[in-house]
Amino acid sequence: MSIALISDTSCNKHQMGDHHPEEPGRLDAINNRLIASGLNMVLLHFDAPEVTREQLLAVHDKDYIDMVFEKSPAEGLAWLDGDTAMNPFTLEAALHAAGSAVLGVDLVMQDKASQVFCAVRPPGHHAERHRAMGFCIFNNVAVGAYHALNHYGLKRIAIIDFDVHHGNGTEDIVKGDDRILFCSSFQHPYYPGGDFSTDDNNIINIPLPRLTDGEAFREAIFQHCIPRIEAFQPELIMISAGFDGHREDDMAHFNLLEADYEWITRQLSQLATISANGRIVSCLEGGYHLQALARSVEAHIKAFL
Repeated sequence: MSIALISDTSCNKHQMGDHHPEEPGRLDAINNRLIASGLNMVLLHFDAPEVTREQLLAVHDKDYIDMVFEKSPAEGLAWLDGDTAMNPFTLEAALHAAGSAVLGVDLVMQDKASQVFCAVRPPGHHAERHRAMGFCIFNNVAVGAYHALNHYGLKRIAIIDFDVHHGNGTEDIVKGDDRILFCSSFQHPYYPGGDFSTDDNNIINIPLPRLTDGEAFREAIFQHCIPRIEAFQPELIMISAGFDGHREDDMAHFNLLEADYEWITRQLSQLATISANGRIVSCLEGGYHLQALARSVEAHIKAFL
C-alpha cells in the first residue's frame, strides 16, 4: 500500500517574524529534499482540508477556540504567548495543519494509504486544551486521534512523541483517557519544564539528560515504550515527529542522527503491523536546523518503505 504526504500552501504563509526558528523554510527544506531524493515521486500527495469546529471541540475548550479566532490579526502580529504569534495567514494555516491529521486518519482507516506524513505547520504538541504554547496553536496529533476515536470507533490508539521537548499539550488533552496510550521522550530539565510525573496509567514520560545519544535513546525507548505499546495492541499509531533532537540542531542538546529517527520509525512500523494493520499517521513537530530536518524527514519516510 502507498505512503501519503499531506501539506498545504497555507502553511508556508504563517510567519512569526524574520528571526523566528519556526519558519516557512522548514517545509521548503523538506520538500526540496524529498524531490532530490526521488521520494517525492513515490508518495501520494494530498492537500490538507480545514479542520471543522466540531473536530477542534473534541480536544480544545470552546473559549480557547473562540479566542484564537478573535485574535487573528488583519495585519502585523498578535502574540498568544511569548513564543507563539499569529500573522494574518496563521489561522488558516493552523486550521489546515489540524485538518491534515484528520485527513491522515481518514486515509489509513479507509485503506487509501498505509502510512501518512503530515508536513504542516504550525506544529501542535505543546498546545494544551485551553492555551497555545511553544509555537503551537491547535494540537494536530490529538485532533487526529480523537477523530479516529469518535468517527471510526477505535478503542486503542498509541501516540508516540519523540520531539526533544515534552509533549505537554498532548498529555494535558489525553491524560486519563485509557483509549489513548501516550509516550513522550524528551530532554530534561528543559523547555517546557514543569512536573512531568503523573499518576495516569496511559501516560509514559521518558525524561533524558542533555547530550543523550542514539544508543541511550534507543535503550530508553526499548525499556519504557516498546513493551507498553506491544501490550496495548493499538489499532492505530500516531507520531508527533519532532526532529530537534538532531545533534546539528541548536534548539536543544541531544546528539541524535538520521539513523536514530529511521530506527524508531522502523520499530513503530513493526508494532503497527502486528495490531494496527500497518496504520500510522505522523505529524511534523519540531526540527529547526533546515538541512538536518530535511535529512531526518527523508529517513523517517524511507523507514515506512
